[in-house]
Amino acid sequence: MERQRILHREEEPTVLWAVIDEAALRRPIGSREVMAGQFQHLIEIAAKPNITLQIVTFRAGAHAAEAGAFSLLRFPNEDVPDVVYLEMLPTGMTSDKPEWVDMYRLTMEKLSVQAETPGATVAFLEELLKTI
Repeated sequence: MERQRILHREEEPTVLWAVIDEAALRRPIGSREVMAGQFQHLIEIAAKPNITLQIVTFRAGAHAAEAGAFSLLRFPNEDVPDVVYLEMLPTGMTSDKPEWVDMYRLTMEKLSVQAETPGATVAFLEELLKTI
């Protein structure tokens, strides 16, 4: 929760655009109460103006990020290059190589098109919340 503080600060909250695979939401982890709390939290943060949340549903089929999770970090200071962070089993890896950053930026763009709209994502989460 400490790391999330930058999303909720009054002045210049960090902008977050997250695309989540439906499989990550459907896999039971923790009790029903824990999962319900997580879904409710996602619904609440999706309403914030600095947060865009989208879900790639099973209906979308294979998606652009099937190879694994990644984060694309962009900074307000133009002197600091964009960075891609790749999650791997033993560790994580970062790269600011322009060709890597461009490839993952394109992947994010494709994901955002394949995913549900932010409004449909909230509706999806509300329905999912009813089923647990």
